[in-house]
Amino acid sequence: MRLSIRHTTRYRFETPVVHALQRLRLEPKETQGQKIVEWRMDYENAHTELAYEDQHHNRTTLVAVEPGAQQVTITCKGVVDTSDHAGVIGQHAGHLPLWSFRGQTPLTRPGEKMRALVATLDRQDENRIENLHRLSAAILEAVEYRTGSTTVSTSGEEAFGNGAGVCQDHSHIFIGAARLMGIPARYVSGYLMMNDRIEQEATHAWAEAYVAELGWVGFDISNGISPDTRYVRVATGRDYRDAAPVTGISFGTTTTVLEVDVAVEQQQVQQ
Repeated sequence: MRLSIRHTTRYRFETPVVHALQRLRLEPKETQGQKIVEWRMDYENAHTELAYEDQHHNRTTLVAVEPGAQQVTITCKGVVDTSDHAGVIGQHAGHLPLWSFRGQTPLTRPGEKMRALVATLDRQDENRIENLHRLSAAILEAVEYRTGSTTVSTSGEEAFGNGAGVCQDHSHIFIGAARLMGIPARYVSGYLMMNDRIEQEATHAWAEAYVAELGWVGFDISNGISPDTRYVRVATGRDYRDAAPVTGISFGTTTTVLEVDVAVEQQQVQQ
């Protein structure tokens, strides 16, 4: 499937910026089932300082905000070809060893509630893929998808205890539980084309777990499926903080307003 993507991020600062840097992870990378046809990023009141690959092989751009600016706009446009591999990405590659994805982070670390969930699901005699699908279904049943119920700093244990969250929270719970089961797991940020709309609410997030005979396998807990041709992977990491689309620091202002517009649609391939 050929997907056309438009992603616009706007910052409005309360007072003129003295100095600000933004780290962007907004450019998809080629992986199994995904080919980048074209991708472009444009900036208003900002310019590129450096582009590099981080420790997760994420394509990362460091941009500087123009001094005195009170608004910054980042626009990404591109076309990506996708194919369905049932969520299977393949064997591990990257600068970090596989064992590093077994260690918990503050956002994924299980507490009593997540440990209790794993205790009811972790059956060593069962197929590992089946176990992971059961885990995904159990999380979705226990944690209602509810926008506005959490923030980017909410941990998986907190969201699980509250019984509500969004795709970021579902992913953190899954990752923390999988690691508790001894399975390497990581966070994925990207795009999802919803079947009933072009304008999306935001970027999407899901999780991947490492299964020896297959490699990395994706699980979209919020939708109860493995990623298919409607998904575009952008960045991966040990949790949201490693794969966040935009992070940064600023001096000379204390408040920013963030607006995000995302559109994903199928594009016809010219023969």
